[in-house]
Amino acid sequence: MDIKLNWKSIKDHFDASFRKNLHVVFASVDKDNNPIATPIGSLFLNSNQTGFYFEKFVSKIPQNIEHNNQVCILAINNRKLFWIKALFQGYFNSYPGLKLYGQLGERRLATDKELKRMQRRVQSTKVLKGNKYLWGDMKHIREIKFIKVEKINLGKMTQAL
Repeated sequence: MDIKLNWKSIKDHFDASFRKNLHVVFASVDKDNNPIATPIGSLFLNSNQTGFYFEKFVSKIPQNIEHNNQVCILAINNRKLFWIKALFQGYFNSYPGLKLYGQLGERRLATDKELKRMQRRVQSTKVLKGNKYLWGDMKHIREIKFIKVEKINLGKMTQAL
């Protein structure tokens, strides 16, 4: 799968996955080469094979990138109807999951545009107390440059994709 040619469908998959799961999973590697999985609910993909996430609650990723700045981000389509339909058909119409591989950049203050994207995402929860606790002081982001994408391979079920 070509990351540049398929970027729109990759973004669509990640958006749909996020709407259902409210997070994606980042995988990084610690200093002892142990894999670390971190759920992130603030990933945003841009139009040019880049993205960013708000770095507020993560503790392991900043430690891990001191020696290895590469990550793998997994987004799975968990909609039950999507899976049941595929099981009846014997194949998936679209990818059940994608993995994006990328390199993390430096931590920096978010721009107004990036802050507005986050505010739009959590707008529906603005009147709830937890909104302030979770997203009230999002200030810092870390950029990601994506270098490749990989589809989740489920044999004959994903063969035609």
